[in-house]
Amino acid sequence: MGNCHTVGPNEALVVSGGCCGSDEKGYTVGGWAWAWWLITDIQKITLEIMTLQPKCEDVETAEGVAITVTGVAQVKVMTENELLGYACEQFLGKTVAEIKSVILQTLEGHLRSILGTLTVEQIYQDRDQFAKLVREVAAPDVGRMGIEILSFTIKDVYDKVDYLSSLGKSQTAAVQRDADIGVAEAERDAGIREAECKKEMMDIKFQADTRMADSKRELEMQKAAFNQEVNTKKAEAQLAYELQAAKEQQKIRLEEIEIEVVQRKKQIAIEEKEILRTDKELIATVRRPAEAEAYKMEQLAEAKKMKKVLTAQAEAEKIKRIGEAEAGSIEVVGKAEAEKMRLKAEAYQQYGEAAKIALVLEALPKIAEKVAAPLSRTSEIVILSGDGGRVTGEVNRLLAELPVSVNALTGVDLSKIPLLQKLTNPQA
Repeated sequence: MGNCHTVGPNEALVVSGGCCGSDEKGYTVGGWAWAWWLITDIQKITLEIMTLQPKCEDVETAEGVAITVTGVAQVKVMTENELLGYACEQFLGKTVAEIKSVILQTLEGHLRSILGTLTVEQIYQDRDQFAKLVREVAAPDVGRMGIEILSFTIKDVYDKVDYLSSLGKSQTAAVQRDADIGVAEAERDAGIREAECKKEMMDIKFQADTRMADSKRELEMQKAAFNQEVNTKKAEAQLAYELQAAKEQQKIRLEEIEIEVVQRKKQIAIEEKEILRTDKELIATVRRPAEAEAYKMEQLAEAKKMKKVLTAQAEAEKIKRIGEAEAGSIEVVGKAEAEKMRLKAEAYQQYGEAAKIALVLEALPKIAEKVAAPLSRTSEIVILSGDGGRVTGEVNRLLAELPVSVNALTGVDLSKIPLLQKLTNPQA
């Protein structure tokens, strides 16, 4: 059995060992690999960039001047299988610090050897060339270790005996001298050139003034000719303009007259329409309402007339119905009265004198009521008589006279009725 091992793109996985004593090695960059237990060894080596700062102190140059040089180098392990194998042989199992130490010592050794072959001026003035030379000399040695120099630059160059500062001063003085000479020569040349330029400028200016005068004269002549031609054209144009303006004015006047005619026609048409509108408005506001009012009054009068007619017809019908009802009632009452009278007549014929007496007797209370009606309004009757028996005599006398009065009124003789005889003649 075994395990699966993985590494990122900044590491390389080295698989060594195998069955039957195999010495085959496998390299995997940013991937995975299978490793058998007990018989396979797994190791990793970094592929990241390593920054080195080589420093050579008090190294004598070709002129015997001791200087100190510092630099910065960027290196890394190469990923080609063969070169990666070289790096694994040299650095597998070492830490990054140990790897940096080996490479740093190699670079410092080459840097010292190269410093001994160059002058201070070569080192100081052309640092890029010096750094390039170091890379070219050191690259084969570190390459055999599987290491690649990505960059190498000189950081600083200085000494303890002020050689570089003196060199700078002398150089500065020489540069200042050359600068002053250059300035003087430049000023001289500038003065000569300025005079030549002024002469050339004057010549050119004279020529230019001459040409300008000629040009100005020709310009004035051309302007005069142009003005004459322009004035002629202006006069012609003015005349043509006035003629055309007169024609246009005439056309405008004709069009204005036509417009006035059209406007007048439109005004007449508008006035006619206004008359029609006013007529219609009068019809709508006066005539139509008057006709409507007249029609309304006519309809109201007709309605009132019809109402009266219908009311009269209804009243006549009512009277007719009432008359018919009353006539019928009277007829029925008359028939009933006639029947009653007939029956009474038959009764009177059948009972004779007794029936008449019964009728009289029935009528007596009514007659007495009518006779006593005036007396009903009398609150008190006083009979003045000195004799108490006289009152009784008066009453008897009234009762005795009663049959005579009834006989005179009805023709019935009440004296023949025995009961009345006793009432009217108590003595008998």
